[in-house]
Amino acid sequence: MHAITIPEPGGPEALVWAEVPDPEPGPGEVVVDVRASAVNRADVLQRQGRYEPPPGAAPYPGLECSGVISAIGPEVTEWQVGQEVCALLSGGGYAERVAVPAGQLLPVPAGVDLADAAGLPEVACTVWSNVVQLARLGIGETLLVHGGGSGIGTFAIQLGRALGASVIATARSAKHAGLRELGANEVVDYGEEDFVARTKEATGGRGADVILDIMGGAYLARNVDALATGGRLVVIGLQGGRKGELNIATLMAKRATVAATTLRARPAAEKAAIVRGVREEVWPLLESGTIRPVVDRRLPLAEAAEAHRILESSDHLGKLLLIRA
Repeated sequence: MHAITIPEPGGPEALVWAEVPDPEPGPGEVVVDVRASAVNRADVLQRQGRYEPPPGAAPYPGLECSGVISAIGPEVTEWQVGQEVCALLSGGGYAERVAVPAGQLLPVPAGVDLADAAGLPEVACTVWSNVVQLARLGIGETLLVHGGGSGIGTFAIQLGRALGASVIATARSAKHAGLRELGANEVVDYGEEDFVARTKEATGGRGADVILDIMGGAYLARNVDALATGGRLVVIGLQGGRKGELNIATLMAKRATVAATTLRARPAAEKAAIVRGVREEVWPLLESGTIRPVVDRRLPLAEAAEAHRILESSDHLGKLLLIRA
């Protein structure tokens, strides 16, 4: 088979379409013939040599895919050859086929195109595990989403509204109309406006109950300032740096919580539990149309380098998909 490989770290040109060994399903695994994969920031970091795949994962980038099951390993009972699925991966989605632990498979939601489903597992599992499972976003609360125009952001806005929360998102001004259409109550131009002041203004001075942050160090102090009493800040990205200064007195006065998580390196059992929660609580929202996939554009799998260039420009809204010809 063929896959996008990374012979040497570098820019988008480091991605090379090459022949690689076919995957074989181990115990508890299936092989999926990939119809589409999606591009994530972690793929860019891996290409740059800054994010190695966890032990045992395929060495190719790609943290999610959709396709058709073509082979089943021992101990797999729930899935059958020929089923259309999408999957949360530890790597290997930029390929014609990939081996996946059965616990990380999801059925394609009714009414969702098979290719579009490739852009759902990573964002759905990331947002649900952090906003719902960890931060416990409740009805009537306020969710602040940084990077509202990203795949994570567009999904978080929709899930927050579906859960009965008010949503504030930060994004470039060109994306504001699209984010309001997805359900954002307020959108802040992070390059021109102070998101702390806007958040407090929108909440009558209270602040955000939950903040989903992709920036890390650069936003740490301001995020704590933007929290409401009892607020929960969850950091899931480091686009603004690895280190920041935290005013513990402010955190204590607000009785607030700061948490930081990753998804890729979690044990398979933890991922399977998250996938089960997403299937039970999020998939019905997709099937009812309450949440929809947001796809900026589709490119051929062999043109992954161009998809990386687009992602790094941050000019897209939602997901970039790589389609197998």
